[in-house]
Amino acid sequence: MDNKCVSLSQWCDGMENCTWGDDEIRLFRSNFLLQMYSNVTRKWENVCSDGWNDSLGKQACEKMGYERNTYVGYEEIDYILAKTDSLSSSNLTGFLSKTSDCPSNKAVALKCIDCGRNIGTRIVGGTTVTSKGVWPWQVSLHISGVHLCGGSVITPYWIITAAHCVHEKSDARVWTVYAGYLTLPEMLSATGRSVSRIVMHNFDPVTNENDIALMKLSSPLTITLNVRPVCLPNKGMYFTAPRDCYVTGWGSLFSGGSSSQTLQEAKIQLIDRTTCNSRLVYDGQITDTMICSGKLEGGVDSCQGDSGGPLVTKENSLWWLVGDTSWGDGCAFRNKPGVYGNVTYFLYWIHEQMRKY
Repeated sequence: MDNKCVSLSQWCDGMENCTWGDDEIRLFRSNFLLQMYSNVTRKWENVCSDGWNDSLGKQACEKMGYERNTYVGYEEIDYILAKTDSLSSSNLTGFLSKTSDCPSNKAVALKCIDCGRNIGTRIVGGTTVTSKGVWPWQVSLHISGVHLCGGSVITPYWIITAAHCVHEKSDARVWTVYAGYLTLPEMLSATGRSVSRIVMHNFDPVTNENDIALMKLSSPLTITLNVRPVCLPNKGMYFTAPRDCYVTGWGSLFSGGSSSQTLQEAKIQLIDRTTCNSRLVYDGQITDTMICSGKLEGGVDSCQGDSGGPLVTKENSLWWLVGDTSWGDGCAFRNKPGVYGNVTYFLYWIHEQMRKY
């Protein structure tokens, strides 16, 4: 990076017909720094806030696949904050400098959706979730009144789940999505949301590679204290072992058991890929599209019925979607932690589908 930011004149002339390419803008790090890919420098550069406005903000969010009505707003971030957010002196993507292109020396931080916020309290050491607002992005996916998988709300229209949940059940019309509930019995008398489209990644059922899918709802969810989106991780966010995460779902309480009637949670830790690929653990089966989390000593894990549901972590006071529950050897066995779809790896694909459909 050449320590510059992109001025508004280079970004767009302020007209409604801006011709930004689909892959030319992105959000960076946990402060939602807006960046544009410069065809001149061949690098990602921060967008200067001089002349920026909400109309441009809404257009940028739409280019990333968000609906216009979820737009929150933007902030101006000065270069000292951006510097502090850099990983190291060798990674200068966060830097800005005072240049004639950007007299204010401030960059745009863009919030396309109010995500990652929850209410309620968890029981320390507990497993049963007793408050609806604790994990408001958790959904239950049903066919014929039966819970099959979990999922995560990322916008009022879009749900992330696992591809293996829909691989053999890809007809959107058979699925119903329930958001804002804690128990399976209360869903029986509730009206869920129908699904208009299922978009599955290039999933390999033999290796579990690319185990991620998106569901688009026929009508948008109403965002309340109990139904909210989780934040998609932005580029430049790196979740490394042994970071604490939470996994939630209505899955079995033991390997081979039936679904739990009440939403469960478990606190687990990320496990680095080298350890997870070791001979005693998964012996080379873990690819870049996967992330491991759990406890090597066993005892705490996701299980059958949790598939597709969220693995989340907290950063900058917000909850971020690290993974979707994918596979594992049994449940909570020693040296057999849970394996999750690596959401950060799939970011471009996710935004591409949101734009397309």
